[in-house]
Amino acid sequence: MDGKAVVYCEGSFGNDYGKTAHGLVRHTERYEVVAVIDSTLAGQDSGDVLDDRANGIPVVASLTDLSDDEIDYFVIGMATDGGTLPPDARAAVRAAIQRGLNVDSGLHEFLSDDDEIASAARNAGVSIRDVRKPRPRSQLNFFSGDILDVKALRIAVLGTDCALGKRTTATLLVQGLRAAGLKTELVGTGQTSWLQGVRYGFMLDSTVNDFVGGELEHAIVSADRNESPDIIVIEGQACLTHPAGSGGAEILSSGRPQGVILQHAPGRKTYSGYDDFPLAPVEQHIATMENLFGTRVIGVGINPDGLPVTSIPEVIADHERRLRIPCCNPLRDGVAKLIDAVRRL
Repeated sequence: MDGKAVVYCEGSFGNDYGKTAHGLVRHTERYEVVAVIDSTLAGQDSGDVLDDRANGIPVVASLTDLSDDEIDYFVIGMATDGGTLPPDARAAVRAAIQRGLNVDSGLHEFLSDDDEIASAARNAGVSIRDVRKPRPRSQLNFFSGDILDVKALRIAVLGTDCALGKRTTATLLVQGLRAAGLKTELVGTGQTSWLQGVRYGFMLDSTVNDFVGGELEHAIVSADRNESPDIIVIEGQACLTHPAGSGGAEILSSGRPQGVILQHAPGRKTYSGYDDFPLAPVEQHIATMENLFGTRVIGVGINPDGLPVTSIPEVIADHERRLRIPCCNPLRDGVAKLIDAVRRL
């Protein structure tokens, strides 16, 4: 564990832009999260805000609400459009550096390349870790075909849209499989997974396209050779059909999973952030994965976003009848159905 952290999520905790913060308050092996900063929700428990279950991590209005000995890291908990640093966040980063805190960021805008912020960090003797900063191409791996030698069963958690819980379902699935006595490793593909302490993975959306398949293969092969797991779960990114963030094809073609858990939000009618683009039906996603890539969809994780609470059980039951595979709300119901589906596979 790197140390104690406060997660900055001003104005975004509890909505789609706060998904990095959401992941960190639910689970991380890299930090001990002591607070979330969001003045619009100050005074509340972060677990109550997210999941109606208190977790003991408070939401505070600003960094001044915390004492110096409580924290080591200031972590950017927002996933903004384009990965840019909001103006208010810039001032918060400067204040954190002046307090002697290390700064970790998963944004596309690299704080270590910002002369003002980088100079302040040097003067304060603190570090800046830009998680999404690409490695030199000389250090990247090209696809080799070694994926065919992987012994572990591979399960990918993909989705029908962005920001609907793929990483959360993948994390819960790994935890559940381990609790069931199956040695399981998670291969992360995004910044939040790194911030959560995942040991194997890469930043899919910051990798030059020619090397995406090779980097994914390298992470899977390394996990298989080093850990000898029974199962490897692969975190998905975006979705096959999102107009601004298509992803998943590389995971299916290069990672070659034997099964897919598909995350879906039936209450959404359009793609996240793009109201003029109708969401492709879940059946279309399943047919594409199975017919084009030859990968079975073995279960569906239902995100209840936009659904009346009273309708959720019937929506899940309806999807099970239509799709003829196990469906559940992983955060509310647990992942027992998905674990059974993996066992059958």
